[in-house]
Amino acid sequence: SLDVESTPGKGSTFTVRLSLPLAEKANQPDVEEPPTDLHGLHLLMAEDNELNAEIAEFLLDKYGISVTRAENGERAVEIFRESQPGSINVIFMDVMMPVMGGLEATRAIRSLDRADAKTIPIFAMTANAFTDDIQRSYDAGMNEHLTKPLQENEIIAALHKYVDVSKKS
Repeated sequence: SLDVESTPGKGSTFTVRLSLPLAEKANQPDVEEPPTDLHGLHLLMAEDNELNAEIAEFLLDKYGISVTRAENGERAVEIFRESQPGSINVIFMDVMMPVMGGLEATRAIRSLDRADAKTIPIFAMTANAFTDDIQRSYDAGMNEHLTKPLQENEIIAALHKYVDVSKKS
């Protein structure tokens, strides 16, 4: 129903009454959460901002993930190149860093002459979340585009999506 009360010079009041049926709760099956024990994973993190690196490392440490840090993309490429194949399970790569940015570093890693360089999951970490930014990450060879501030549930979901937990180093 719709009621209107109007007083000249003072204004109008409109009242709308709707009769709607109550929604029934849908019977949805319980969704099983992926296991969060990621002990034994070794992650290479390229991040030039000390505070951002510490926050991410603290979050990852909760899940038993060991982290090797690089202060820029050039150092990340060096660390990966010098590592034993398969000893690093995933790379978190800040996009904007001094010396060498994350996109260039990702292309350099992907071009290395070793099998794991082509397959290692590389996740962009950036505040840039526009479609063009995401596409640039994928075009450089990254697997995921995580926006800052990093969200714990997104990180864990991405790790489970790309990292075979049974092949931890």
